[in-house]
Amino acid sequence: MNIYAVIDTNVLVSALLNWKSIPGKVLEQALIGKIIPVLNKKIVAEYDEVLRRKKFPFQEEDIEIVIQELTHRAEVYEEAIVNEEFPDKDDMVFYAVTMESGKFQDTYLVTGNIRHFPTKAFVVTPREMIEILEHMV
Repeated sequence: MNIYAVIDTNVLVSALLNWKSIPGKVLEQALIGKIIPVLNKKIVAEYDEVLRRKKFPFQEEDIEIVIQELTHRAEVYEEAIVNEEFPDKDDMVFYAVTMESGKFQDTYLVTGNIRHFPTKAFVVTPREMIEILEHMV
């Protein structure tokens, strides 16, 4: 059984900084197909912009591989209309895509900044996502 998840950019940053971290495990599960990434063009554009920031030591090849592989494996959804307020309006797209995908199958939003989103059972930390995966076995 697969799990559908919108992966917040901060999870990708943490994963690329340390592949052996919990966020690294989440990214690994998305790259091997246990997590089906859910995204849209705005999310991909944010991934690309943030991962290329000069403050990060990421190699161009690694950025390309991660974005290409996530996009290749992804289910694409537009944004649902949401009425919640967000401390950072750039986070809204992740929540709105999760809500749209959630109309069709259970979908999680995986984020390291859980306080930036409404408190909902489907908004989880990377550690909680790994625990969910472990309980499915």
